[in-house]
Amino acid sequence: MADIKEYNEETQELFLRFLLSDKDLFARCQNIVKPEYFNLKYRKAVDLFVSHSTKHNAIPTAEQVSAVAGIQLEPIPNVTVDHHNWFMTEFETFCRHKALEKAIIESTDLLEKQDYGTVENKIKEASQVGLVKDLGLDYFDNPKERLEWIKAQAGAVSTGWKGIDQKLYGGLNRGEMTIFAGGSGAGKSLFLQNFAVNWVQAGFNVVYISLELSEQLISMRLDSMVSGYGVKEVMRNIDDVDLKVRMKAKGAGKLRVKQMPNGVNCNDIRTFLREYEIASGEKVDCLLVDYLDLMMPISQKVSGGDLFIKDKYVSEELRNLATERDLLFVTASQLNRGAVEEIEFDHHHIAGGISKVQTADNVVGIFTSNAMREKGRYQIQFMKTRSSSGVGTKVDLRFDPDTLRIEDLQEGDEDAMTITTSSLVDQLKRGNTIKAEDTEAKDTIGQAMNMREFLKKNDL
Repeated sequence: MADIKEYNEETQELFLRFLLSDKDLFARCQNIVKPEYFNLKYRKAVDLFVSHSTKHNAIPTAEQVSAVAGIQLEPIPNVTVDHHNWFMTEFETFCRHKALEKAIIESTDLLEKQDYGTVENKIKEASQVGLVKDLGLDYFDNPKERLEWIKAQAGAVSTGWKGIDQKLYGGLNRGEMTIFAGGSGAGKSLFLQNFAVNWVQAGFNVVYISLELSEQLISMRLDSMVSGYGVKEVMRNIDDVDLKVRMKAKGAGKLRVKQMPNGVNCNDIRTFLREYEIASGEKVDCLLVDYLDLMMPISQKVSGGDLFIKDKYVSEELRNLATERDLLFVTASQLNRGAVEEIEFDHHHIAGGISKVQTADNVVGIFTSNAMREKGRYQIQFMKTRSSSGVGTKVDLRFDPDTLRIEDLQEGDEDAMTITTSSLVDQLKRGNTIKAEDTEAKDTIGQAMNMREFLKKNDL
């Protein structure tokens, strides 16, 4: 049968005759059938098809259609497999085109209000109207092939840190959202920048979106990480840094650093990714957003003070973007003030509440202290892992305060707890030599009691 060029009354009546001919055929199309896609003459009939099948799990008879809708429809006799396939293809196209037509008409007022995010959503939803073609996985069909696929896909992308990869069963998965949470100055941006270096050196194309730091500052930090020169030494060794960075570019992926204004939404990032891919001819593999808390939802009018709702929408939209574009995606979030004195983080320490935790696939807390910084240590704590059993576990990492590089601990390195405990014990000893009647001494004893409680809690 020939392809349809226009959807006139004869064509629409033919579609209805096909639907009347086979209840299974209608069932396959039921999710995209809408009365408003049809001319007024047929809308009562389509509405009857939808309501009758919902209530009675059957299509109406020709007599029922005639009585209710006032039109005569005859089932098509001897419908072959080829006829089925033709109808499915043409009817899917018809519904998608009608959905687009409806979305465009409804967008007129929105365009006048410059509500471009809602317009884009309407057009996107309409363009995705279609029949279900993926019928899922046959569990008993070829288990070996299924398991080999999982082995090849799950955790296939290393984070660049062996300790973290072990807790995540090999690394991060595309289409997932990972959040690194830390207090102010804890190192959220440093972790995302180290991710950028790890992944670009592994050959991936990376886009780093900053909503806070400038492109120049981020790039200078990256210069230090890539060249091995300390941040303070970069400007004194510009020629050597230039040479080393250019040398590292050979065999590496592409890295684009882009500063965007505070308050952008997911569509702004989506648009930038499209423009960048068109201009560069490179597909983006990894997206780093610094950071989630500074974004706003696309179309929901949410008060900036309602963090729970705002972060819920932003998190869902970002995760959808990662899934839609098959990206490795990492962002950051703030810990609230209740986490300042804590040594172990929980979901309630995330600023804005649990909404973003529920959406994320992995949530990782960043823990450090003055003593740990002096010794060059970070500890990360797994607060949520959807694809592994790492929840509640911790990984200690080495930090070079000069080059800002975060790496795996080497054999013989002190772990974060040893450093923290040693520092606390030293303070305890000093605190016990001070007289209690002195105000400063009282403060120190108070600190000492807190430290003893900490040591007891950790069986030290």
